[in-house]
Amino acid sequence: MLFPGLFPENAERRARVRMVIDREHYDLVVREAIESAKISVWIATANLKSLMVEAPIGTRARVRGRYVSILDTFEGLIARGVEIRVLHATPPSRPLREELRRRRPLTVNPRFRMRACPRVHLKMIAVDGRLLYLGSANFTGAGLGAKGEGRRNFEMGVLTDDDVMLDVAQARFERIWRGAECAGCKLRTVCAKPIDRLK
Repeated sequence: MLFPGLFPENAERRARVRMVIDREHYDLVVREAIESAKISVWIATANLKSLMVEAPIGTRARVRGRYVSILDTFEGLIARGVEIRVLHATPPSRPLREELRRRRPLTVNPRFRMRACPRVHLKMIAVDGRLLYLGSANFTGAGLGAKGEGRRNFEMGVLTDDDVMLDVAQARFERIWRGAECAGCKLRTVCAKPIDRLK
């Protein structure tokens, strides 16, 4: 076996994993996974920007080939009882900040929460505690393949429904989300709002 120290026999296990490359981020992660969420969507990203998606089927905007903000998707999910958490490092882009200001009913809804931590560099999306994306893509149009040919990033990641990987990833997310890392963080003095002060 190659790299036996990394994969000791007693730690080996099989997991279903699918590679996700470039435009597949939009098709598989955004359209199939996020839009079909029934319980929760947890997003961790270093950068957070406006993301445009195809208008929902059956709408006039869809007939006209228009794209709408991912915040429309979030509002629809929240109306169905889905909890959305967004953990991000840098402030949202200016267009997204302005859009969030215009959507006060969304931003004050307890099912939609955002938290900033300057040390977040992981890119993760967990849907319903059943599907996990881990990869290089930030939550941006270019990162998640929503831009046209020649404008999207070269990205790669994996999708899995493996319960152990989900448990580990969600536990890591939750630890950061609740501020368990704040006390020992060397960036605390420059952090605008340490998470552990949000309680």
